[in-house]
Amino acid sequence: MRPFFEGGVGNPSASHSLGLEARASLDGARAKLARLVGATPTGVIFTSGATEANNLAVKGLVSRGPGRHVVTSAVEHISVINACRDLEKQGVSVTYVGVSADGRVDPAAVAEALRPDTALVSIMAANGEIGTLQPLRDIGRITRSRGVPFHVDAVNAAGRVPIAVDEWGIDLLTVSSNDLYGPPGAGALWIRPELKLSPIVLGGGQERGYRSGTENLPAIVGMGVAAELARAELQTEATRLTVLRDHLLTELLERVRGSRVTGKVGADRLPHHMSLVVPGVKADSVLLELDLRGVAASSGSACAALTGEPSHVLRAIGCDREAAEGSLCFTLGRWTTAAEIDYVIEVVPGVIDRLRRLAS
Repeated sequence: MRPFFEGGVGNPSASHSLGLEARASLDGARAKLARLVGATPTGVIFTSGATEANNLAVKGLVSRGPGRHVVTSAVEHISVINACRDLEKQGVSVTYVGVSADGRVDPAAVAEALRPDTALVSIMAANGEIGTLQPLRDIGRITRSRGVPFHVDAVNAAGRVPIAVDEWGIDLLTVSSNDLYGPPGAGALWIRPELKLSPIVLGGGQERGYRSGTENLPAIVGMGVAAELARAELQTEATRLTVLRDHLLTELLERVRGSRVTGKVGADRLPHHMSLVVPGVKADSVLLELDLRGVAASSGSACAALTGEPSHVLRAIGCDREAAEGSLCFTLGRWTTAAEIDYVIEVVPGVIDRLRRLAS
């Protein structure tokens, strides 16, 4: 990214040599991102992030018509949920398919929800709060047989598990830069070439007219490199992180009385993700204590945390308010070591025991 910050870089829309060099860098990043998800580079549209990409997918496709019905799930990211709610204000009908107790969408429920006027099905690849992977192949097979476009928010899964848009029947796919260890302020929506969307940002017609505005070239270049690294490391990192995650999960379930896992386990879960419900404590207090001890964890979605409301995802899988308030989420990454996992295993039970004694 450094050369693009230090000057001498042209506008990708310009026709002079500096502009053509910038365009080559932009298209290079486009190709790297496409390879990560088995897509065609020409379908990649760069945005300011996943939230904008999700809005473009949902609102851009539905506003194009003619269908006036959307099928999504009750555990989608808030950017998809709110985009659908905004469409409802405009007279669009939305079906929010429920999930099982482990957060999994039933493909049969998606099939049952489809109508002649269904314009879009939007189901995330994996949930960032409970780690559950969704049965995208089965859903994609259904949508393709019915001729309904299928959008997948792949933010939590891209670079963590293999994704193949053609093989899985995906027509639109959202990816985020910062979730790939790339810089924030960049994201992308892949669109199957035969689909047409209405843009939600109007201007000079950049990104095939779908996202006007001069491209954030430094961040996009960084995102491309991050995607390339994620693709190269995917299998080895997934294997390594799964071992560490399973060790953490096993030990905490054994040492923290009354704790239970949320989301699917084993192969149907993100390899780097672990979440628990711990009764008798408030997650905010636990997180503060852990932070003081050098452990960064979370409760619910980072994007939803600003509202202070209980997680809609935890409510959807049947957690009551008390259980939701005791939800803890641990995510592992490229730099997580076995020693750090052992440290967390030693620290967490003591923190919870102390807070439980204070609460009682």
